[in-house]
Amino acid sequence: MSSPKVYQAAEVLKHNKKDDLWMIINNKVYDVTKFVDEHPGGEEVLLDVAGTDATDAFEDIGHSDDARDMLKEMYIGTVDGVAPQGTTSTDKKSSTSDSGSGSQIPLFAVTALLLALIAWYSQSL
Repeated sequence: MSSPKVYQAAEVLKHNKKDDLWMIINNKVYDVTKFVDEHPGGEEVLLDVAGTDATDAFEDIGHSDDARDMLKEMYIGTVDGVAPQGTTSTDKKSSTSDSGSGSQIPLFAVTALLLALIAWYSQSL
């Protein structure tokens, strides 16, 4: 078995669009592009952490074992270097100021959780 590919954080950061979306979770790099439209919390949640270290956002949600198994299928390597914490796509492109960057992560985490609960509840009816 070959060792995992190692990506520089700057390389991961380039993959921050809906049709090319990578993220870092626990120092592992995942290509979640094919999952964007299927994500129960909506695509915006993923776009907000695209190209960044999404560990906190991922863990804050409390993803299920099934979600963690799905993530394994999207694994493409590890990260070398320090990646920025999840920020909005706008923050990455526009401002060099840190004021407010990442402040929407908890809001999107709660929204994603609520949407997942609504989906689960509607399926159980």
